[in-house]
Amino acid sequence: MVLETITVRTEGAVLFADIEAPPMNLLGPELVRDLVSLIQEAEADDTIQVLVFTSADPDYFISHVDLTQIEEYRAEAAKLTGEASIALLFHHLSASRLITIAQIEGRVRAAGSEFVLACDMRFAALESAIFSQFEPAFGLLPGGGGAQHLARLMGRARALEVMLSAQDYDAELAERYGWINRALPAATLGDFVRSLAHRIASFPAAGQVAVKDRVNAITLASAEEFRRDSNRFGEGVRNPEAQSRIRAAMKRGLQTRDAEMALAQILSEPASDSSSSGTRPTWGTPTASITCATPTSGTSI
Repeated sequence: MVLETITVRTEGAVLFADIEAPPMNLLGPELVRDLVSLIQEAEADDTIQVLVFTSADPDYFISHVDLTQIEEYRAEAAKLTGEASIALLFHHLSASRLITIAQIEGRVRAAGSEFVLACDMRFAALESAIFSQFEPAFGLLPGGGGAQHLARLMGRARALEVMLSAQDYDAELAERYGWINRALPAATLGDFVRSLAHRIASFPAAGQVAVKDRVNAITLASAEEFRRDSNRFGEGVRNPEAQSRIRAAMKRGLQTRDAEMALAQILSEPASDSSSSGTRPTWGTPTASITCATPTSGTSI
């Protein structure tokens, strides 16, 4: 399996997928395309039972969606689910027969957070992992399942804190809150995840499917709930205040590697869009997707 943004290796029934999408592992069309291909090929191979995601970038696991290529990555997501939506791609991953594990080093924010939440288990490096669900900083509901997962994992109060604060959370606090399974020293994280993955893969696949199906029936929101959040995100992103805040954040360095090392600070600065042209990005009618339809100017989310 040869992919542009993911390097894969197989160890028995375990498939390791190392994400490398410079400059900062944005979830753009190339990475979404490769995730779709990876999932399809792994699901079609009965010898693969466990899929482990890692990152080749020590600072970014998956930062968030590429805000400049909305329609392109949506089109790639549709190749897996039939719907132009990474929300439904993430739901598919959660419902897959594959056991998925995220080995997190670096930042996972917004859709990056929603991707690891879609995985069955999450283990993070104490020294480097950072988590954020920052869409409310733009006045938006997370559209890729973040609210569905966080409320179930953390409870109402902590889920509200995490989303409404749009703050960065380190691995230690993320573990306390239930965002991840465990926070471990970086020096031992890889060996722990590899050992766990191989232990799980040593047992019958039928048991994995039976247990995962039952746990999903109890804890995984329906695809329709994911669509509803996705549509609300699409509706909200057309709001003039959301557009203004996104433009202002882009001017301060949103979606640049160095600036996003301290993204929480960027988001906390007063929103001001000093454009004198009066031109605003326009937003089409959202469908069942995490993003609105094709913008004809400016930057979209």
